[in-house]
Amino acid sequence: MKHKVLRNLSYGMYVVGAKDEKENGCIVNTVVQITSDPAVISVSINHDNYTNELIKKTKKFSVSILGEQVDPKIIGTFGYQSGRDLNKYENIETEDLSGLPVLKDSCGTMICRVINIVETTTHTIFLGEVISSTEGNMDQPMTYRYYHEVLKGKSPKNAPTYVEESTPKKTVWKCKVCGYEVEMDELPSDYRCPICGQPITAFERIEK
Repeated sequence: MKHKVLRNLSYGMYVVGAKDEKENGCIVNTVVQITSDPAVISVSINHDNYTNELIKKTKKFSVSILGEQVDPKIIGTFGYQSGRDLNKYENIETEDLSGLPVLKDSCGTMICRVINIVETTTHTIFLGEVISSTEGNMDQPMTYRYYHEVLKGKSPKNAPTYVEESTPKKTVWKCKVCGYEVEMDELPSDYRCPICGQPITAFERIEK
């Protein structure tokens, strides 16, 4: 099977949030509109994600649409760290929308009430009716293609579109937080990861 063909499908980049006793969120690239009246969307989240657990418990979730100029720490925090270990929303500018956290800087936000749940081998598909929404302050939504081809971002293994790929052998520097890789003999002392914002001390030199 040629997995790269699937990348020709259209994807975006989103933070999906939920809240019970604790609030949490994760990066998702599979948010799809299903119907317009009523407005229903689908979201696919890995079984291992803490956000999955919270949505099943509360039957409610938020969606923040990421823009191309999103702060890199958003992707680093929500995409590559576990909400079981830290408060992901700490030090992130948020707003309250119908009782759930949404990002202050986004291309738009939505709150959804879960109306159906479908289980697959690795992911849960939540169907949610949009009960409230706001317009954002960013103009250009980030696509998954932009994330891969411009930012050179990598998919975490919990992503529904994750594919392990082989590449020619080369010397690269890899961010130990988010997995971003850059081919360079030496990194400048002030270099920071363009995905998660970590300094040079977060990078390790590897041979590939």
